[in-house]
Amino acid sequence: MKLEQALEVTKIYSILGLTSNENPLMVKRPFRSPHHTITPVSLIGGGRNPKPGEISLSHLGVLFLDELPEFNRNALESLRVPLEDRKVTISRLNTTVTYPCEFMLITSMNPCQCGYYGSSEKVCTCKPEQVKKYISRVSGPLLDRIDIHIEVNPIKYSQLEQKQKIETSQEIRNRVNQARKIQLERYQEYHIFSNSELTPPLIEKFCKLNSKCKQILEMAFDKLGLSARAYNRILKVARTIADLENSENIQESHLAEAIQYRSLDRKYWSN
Repeated sequence: MKLEQALEVTKIYSILGLTSNENPLMVKRPFRSPHHTITPVSLIGGGRNPKPGEISLSHLGVLFLDELPEFNRNALESLRVPLEDRKVTISRLNTTVTYPCEFMLITSMNPCQCGYYGSSEKVCTCKPEQVKKYISRVSGPLLDRIDIHIEVNPIKYSQLEQKQKIETSQEIRNRVNQARKIQLERYQEYHIFSNSELTPPLIEKFCKLNSKCKQILEMAFDKLGLSARAYNRILKVARTIADLENSENIQESHLAEAIQYRSLDRKYWSN
């Protein structure tokens, strides 16, 4: 993190006494992965003397929620406003406290309790009403605030035995760092650090689409029934994909890939 970012995160951790003489400054981005039994107060923040929760401890880092449907529904729903505002305000009788919470939310879940709903390899043993009840633990409005949805299929043994060359983690890291450098240079006069922070006016300025891209996006909206929020998120993701390929402008392939990442909720949550 940059120095001003490190100081901002360190202030949050110092409130809870999580800094030490050996590590007085938080220089690495936080990674938090609370258990699904966490309470809404511990996740969002609060208490008699309002303290920061996991979302603030994840500020400028990653909040990972494994087995998303197992979390308390009220806790998940309380994430909706902080994900949009990048801050959380906690009000008590005699005080109101606002903590920053600009974090990257990463979650994982099975499509049902047995894990095989929609699988072409194994038969799901859950009843339809069980599947619906399990999936409905995660609401559509919360999903709409997640930029990328990816379905991961089981890996076959033959795939593990393949010897074909794949992109290494170091190669991916270099590509990501180069994309982040592009964004830092692009937005240095706007006091933001990445595409995720783009406001509507900046989206209009830096995420311009050609006529073919506009046609693709219009067709996607008509077919998938996307929201206005999804529109901005698709453009931000497409801009990032273009940056990863060192492309100055968003091309049709970048936009199509970004739209593809918004279609998984229509597969499981539309039934």
